Amino acid sequence: MPKSFVIPRAAEPILRRQAGLLSTVQCEELGIGREVRRRLVGQLRWTSPARGVYDTDPVPLAGRVRDDWFDHAASWRTWFALLLHGPDAVATGCCALVLHGVSGLPRDFPLEVAREDRSPRRTRHDVVVVDYAPFPTVQVGDRVVARIDHAAAQALRRLPRQNALAVLDDLARRHGFTPTRLAELHDLVRRRHGSARLHELFGLVDPRSESFAESAARLSFHDNGVPPDDLQVRFAADGVVVARVDFVWRLPAGRWLVVEIDGVGPHSTQQALVRDAPRQNQLLAGGQTIMLRFRPAENDRPGGIGAQVAKVLTRHHWQPGRYPYEGTPVKLPTPALSGTGT
Repeated sequence: MPKSFVIPRAAEPILRRQAGLLSTVQCEELGIGREVRRRLVGQLRWTSPARGVYDTDPVPLAGRVRDDWFDHAASWRTWFALLLHGPDAVATGCCALVLHGVSGLPRDFPLEVAREDRSPRRTRHDVVVVDYAPFPTVQVGDRVVARIDHAAAQALRRLPRQNALAVLDDLARRHGFTPTRLAELHDLVRRRHGSARLHELFGLVDPRSESFAESAARLSFHDNGVPPDDLQVRFAADGVVVARVDFVWRLPAGRWLVVEIDGVGPHSTQQALVRDAPRQNQLLAGGQTIMLRFRPAENDRPGGIGAQVAKVLTRHHWQPGRYPYEGTPVKLPTPALSGTGT
């Protein structure tokens, strides 16, 4: 095999879709024969994570450096599960949610597939072959996938509470799950064993949550008895919006507690952190706003972020219900400092 071997052009869209993975069948269809594959693996140019599956990126998944690593890893694990069990494997549960583009799943979400003929196969490489009662499916690309509502019902009961709420928030925010559709999904969930702990989460769904970290923080606030008065609130000075913040609580004497979750979404880059500095100055200039900033990992501590926020709110005599949502920007009591807000 010449060293100049390159992957056929016809493989490029498949590799983009399948996170760099190919099955033995696909390789044969593309003209990449057994001997070629054997040499590529032997030369460490490809790897074979399981029999019948090839990874065209020799760098181990955990060691890849890319901005979209979490999305890439979720896609890689999903396609690994599907290719491992052949072309008639049906994506279900979390794997189906990945193909539907739903976010909020944990890094090591459960891998499961079903088979169109419902024939059993043994679990391989932690990929479970499930046998659900018949459920509706859709076509996503060239794969059969559980319909998004049934995929969610299959997946939610196997997820930690934080991730379950994040998935529900994302369904409401980006996938058209209105209150009516969420109620229908709730009915689907009720029929499944182990769903009791999920019931309260449906009452907490908020499409304004923009990331897993925000959903997890909001759940921690709820668990600690301090649900935020509002989310994604805009603050304005002299009629100009100078900031939009993640969470707010209305304190006595016209004061505010603001909580921001750093390191995700719009706060994730160094440029964003630099941009946030003048914005924070504008919020705090009048002395009427208290700001707390947290990293997502702080929510993993006992009590989570909510326990820390609860202490501050108790100190400042917060009580719920003092701020009815109006959808209009909060007016800062004094002119903002010079600088441009976002």
